[in-house]
Amino acid sequence: MKYIDLNCDMGESFGAYKLGNDEEVIELISSANIACGFHAGDPNVMDHTVKMAKERGVGIGVHMGYPDLLGFGRRDMDIAKDDLVNYIIYQIGALQAFCKKHGVEIQHIKSHGSMGNMSYVNHTVADAVTDAILHVLPDTKLFVIANTVVHKLAVEKGISVVREVFADRTYTNEGTLVSRKQEGAVIKDPEKAADQVLQMVLKGTVTTIDGTVIEMAADSICVHGDTQGALEIVRRVKSKLEENNVTIAPVGKWLT
Repeated sequence: MKYIDLNCDMGESFGAYKLGNDEEVIELISSANIACGFHAGDPNVMDHTVKMAKERGVGIGVHMGYPDLLGFGRRDMDIAKDDLVNYIIYQIGALQAFCKKHGVEIQHIKSHGSMGNMSYVNHTVADAVTDAILHVLPDTKLFVIANTVVHKLAVEKGISVVREVFADRTYTNEGTLVSRKQEGAVIKDPEKAADQVLQMVLKGTVTTIDGTVIEMAADSICVHGDTQGALEIVRRVKSKLEENNVTIAPVGKWLT
């Protein structure tokens, strides 16, 4: 039986500002990446999102980002390694507290936005992400793009990794995500997104933005909660996976 995890970035509303369709999306996914207040989210939103995830048996993940609410964590920042380690630990601790309140455990950790993109290619950022995990949650799974700097470093340090792919983003020939500044970086068509997911899950490959087919291993599929039509994309991806006898379940339930 083929298993796959379906995750979505959630809890990204802030105060009076609502972002995403969390209440609808959480009914369709198996893991939730919950913002921890630096790039998005606030205490009330975190509490509500953890509660929803628990009620639906959805795996809970720390979605830490740069301290960049105005830029939604998508702007590159030059931060000293020791500072970045503490920024990450701070965010892990915040979500841990709400998980303790609701009697659930953190399943995984995933870097958001620019922190994630930089960790794929920047050794200092990757080192900070992995060291922070080892300091406070060494047995937790880290979401990575396969064969990136953070993937290789995590394996070296003995951290369990989840190879993540993206339904709604296009890829470069190097296997990283196309910059959002480039036209065609975001896939908004649910059918196209679902077809890309099937290719990655069933064939272990992806077609890059210029048409090249490269290897792309997948343990978990991400749909960004703020992508236009995210709810429709999740529905179509879930439907196509099930039509092809792929079982959707949290990585904590089947991935060692």
